[in-house]
Amino acid sequence: MTYLKEPEFAHGTAARTGILLVNLGTPDAPTAKALRPYLKEFLSDPRVVEIPRALWWLILNGVILNTRPKKSAAKYASIWSTDGSPLRVHTEKQAKLLEGWLSQQVATPFRVDYAMRYGSAAIPDALARMKAEGCDRILILPAYPQYAASSTATAIDMACAWMQSVRNQPALRTVKHYHDHPAYIRALAANIRDDWQRNGRPDVLLMSFHGVPKYTLDKGDPYHCECQKTGRLLTEALGLEAKQVRISFQSRFGKAQWLQPYTDKTLEALGREGVKRVDVVAPGFTADCLETLEELAMEGRDSFLTSGGKEFRYIPALNEHPQWIAALGQIALDNLGGWVASSHDADAALASLAASKARAQRLGATR
Repeated sequence: MTYLKEPEFAHGTAARTGILLVNLGTPDAPTAKALRPYLKEFLSDPRVVEIPRALWWLILNGVILNTRPKKSAAKYASIWSTDGSPLRVHTEKQAKLLEGWLSQQVATPFRVDYAMRYGSAAIPDALARMKAEGCDRILILPAYPQYAASSTATAIDMACAWMQSVRNQPALRTVKHYHDHPAYIRALAANIRDDWQRNGRPDVLLMSFHGVPKYTLDKGDPYHCECQKTGRLLTEALGLEAKQVRISFQSRFGKAQWLQPYTDKTLEALGREGVKRVDVVAPGFTADCLETLEELAMEGRDSFLTSGGKEFRYIPALNEHPQWIAALGQIALDNLGGWVASSHDADAALASLAASKARAQRLGATR
């Protein structure tokens, strides 16, 4: 086994605690050329597609990667901003705002960074950077409130794979889920209320979660149950009746049965039923991305309006909402117990580090 080269170490250097915010990923540009390697990495993950490898390799390389990049590039182009991919822009801003929020609560040395499971800003690169900056304890904070093997687990897999390549490993903690965390539910409710205050209330609020194949539920994945619980708690927080809310699942792929009801079919049914206004929110997406800005806000609108609906509104994801940043901070603190503190004597810490360095030098250390 060949381990990664260790960063330069000097006795008397203060250790930090790292918090790594991890999201799914994004291509570097809205082009077929950029989409092909991104989709190949994403769809080659056995956590994402649980089909026998040999069969899936033929389908992926023989069909999908020769047709889908161009189609996906056109969709990405429709939501791409002047700053780049919305998902990456929002995730980077969230990390910076989270660091600012935590700086008001934490006095001991720490830093916050972000990474993507697929594409650039990769998890191993971010972890190596944090280790080089003195982080000897790192919390992995996935941007997925509801746990799924195809999202949360694969991000943790990548972090653990990096750990296997490191000689002097940092301590590692992971956040599994926060689908029912009170601060997360409050942030969702506040975000929706803010939108309703500006634009009025709908006849029906549709909560759309990302879909996964139904067989994952049958095999024990808790994702479906956690989405349902988020939906129930959010309904209660908003003071809505059951008839005012629907829960559905989007982004199905392939011919297998996925979690139902499907978002597009639900919107079509609501339009045919004579529902005048529908608002759609995506509680499982903490940052706006292709699935929210194109699939919901554009395709979803068409599904509803062409089926007879009169008014459609997409409520933006949590993004940089102040209550979401505070919720992220509280979730991080709940999982950082013993690693950070609200008080810190900087002078005493410096003196202790200097004494430690002097002892090491007396014993022959050169740095």
